Amino acid sequence: MALIPITPRIAIDEREVSESFLRASGPGGQNVRKVESAVQLRFDVRHSPSLGDAVRQRLETLAGRRLTAEGEIVITAQRHRTRERNRADALERLVALIREAATPPPPTRRPTRPTRGSQLRRLDGKTRRAGVKAGRSRPEGED
Repeated sequence: MALIPITPRIAIDEREVSESFLRASGPGGQNVRKVESAVQLRFDVRHSPSLGDAVRQRLETLAGRRLTAEGEIVITAQRHRTRERNRADALERLVALIREAATPPPPTRRPTRPTRGSQLRRLDGKTRRAGVKAGRSRPEGED
């Protein structure tokens, strides 16, 4: 049983990830129409025993369009010419997605009020600046 490490506390079993190979789309000459070098990786989020409920919930939200109605994440990799590099690329992208879901969300910001001293300093600075600008105008009575 080989485990894929995600974080120090989370690791998924290799058997939870299924791969299928297909022909890559796009340009590439005759070879692209013969060789199945693209990889489609599937990971069942809803039935994975390796993930906690909070991580599972965030992962489903982060997956977006990559999540099927059955709760599987589908990642297609076809950036590289070889099957092995595409397999590694798809697995890296899955690990990065799970790792992002495993980080807890930042705490909610509680709005605070400025202190009385900071309010007075701000108003004092505004008054000073207004005085400097007023000194630049023409004196009254001169034309």
